[in-house]
Amino acid sequence: MTFPANRRSSHFARWSWRNARVRAWIYQLAMLLGIGLLVYWLVDNTLVNLAARNISTGFGFLEREAGFAISESPIAYRPADSYARALWVGILNTLKVAALGVVLATLLGSLIGIARLSGNRLLAAVATAYIEVMRNIPLLLQLFFWYALITQSLPSPRLALEPMSGVFLSNRGLTVPWFSGVNGSVFWLALLVIVLYLIVAVCLGRKAKTAYLPGKVTALMGLVFVLAVSFATTITLSPGLHLSVPELKGFNFVGGATLSPEFTALLLGLVLYTAAFVAEVVRSGIQSVGAGQWQAGRALGLRDGQVLRRIIIPQALRVIVPPMTSQYLNLTKNSSLAVAIGYPDIVSIANTTLNQTGQAIEGVLIIMAAYLTVSLSISAVMNLYNRRIALKER
Repeated sequence: MTFPANRRSSHFARWSWRNARVRAWIYQLAMLLGIGLLVYWLVDNTLVNLAARNISTGFGFLEREAGFAISESPIAYRPADSYARALWVGILNTLKVAALGVVLATLLGSLIGIARLSGNRLLAAVATAYIEVMRNIPLLLQLFFWYALITQSLPSPRLALEPMSGVFLSNRGLTVPWFSGVNGSVFWLALLVIVLYLIVAVCLGRKAKTAYLPGKVTALMGLVFVLAVSFATTITLSPGLHLSVPELKGFNFVGGATLSPEFTALLLGLVLYTAAFVAEVVRSGIQSVGAGQWQAGRALGLRDGQVLRRIIIPQALRVIVPPMTSQYLNLTKNSSLAVAIGYPDIVSIANTTLNQTGQAIEGVLIIMAAYLTVSLSISAVMNLYNRRIALKER
């Protein structure tokens, strides 16, 4: 079959070097090939050098006995357990402080951001001073300050402060009554179900409405139902569950639950530091909404608090959510500074692991993979929420 000359020329011109799209594809393929060759050379060179020095590679060490204790663990852990379980404890400790930090920093930062816009000059000045001070002191110094304040200023357990019955505050941390004998697997499964429900409720929003109930009532009733079922399941599958009240025995408290000085200092530092940035995000988001929206709300007879909650904040969220995502990611990654004050997060435990096993490259890869997974998960959830509240073009 033959083609006319003009058709053949147009066909070849489409794939000729003069075509900008063809050149763009060739450049990109050449760049990918170059990057691939560079990565191959680096990996091959690393393996050759490790073999020359008789340094083993691979992740087989994860199955070996760890042989070191961890000061605090959300799951059962013994020194006889494997390195894999020890690293899992570190990941859970990181997630624990990051999750609490995100919630508390959001609440505190939002209040401070709104306070900075207050008509009360004193309140606005205090909020401004807080933001400027916290943002301009390095987080690491703040962690050292809070840790020293807790461990050096508070009394010993024998002289512990007791603000209320059964609650003790000392240089060993905050000790409170808590439930003992909880089935750990069931508890974490129930917590995962609650978190997944909240994520789905936030991301679906209006799509979760039913034909009979408003979306907010449906979400609230669903949350109450999930909490009730999770609580009842945990109690049913934990036959030894009882309330443990702390008692002073020897030089420390026995029973209850204790927030260690390391965890408390890390949480305080992360929350107070990140809240200053969150406050600026909230302030700028509110100010991005036109003044006419305030006037329209007041004209309808709404109070300023109602205007802010029902009119301004829903519109400001479109501006607030993207930079707020960055602050959540920063808080999660800043939790790696826990190693400076002795909190057993993933970085601290991975450092101990690689020092004992000599698997430095694998240890660093595990840390990178852990933070990458958590960060991408936060980004995915926040991006889903951002798309839900974004303006839809018609």
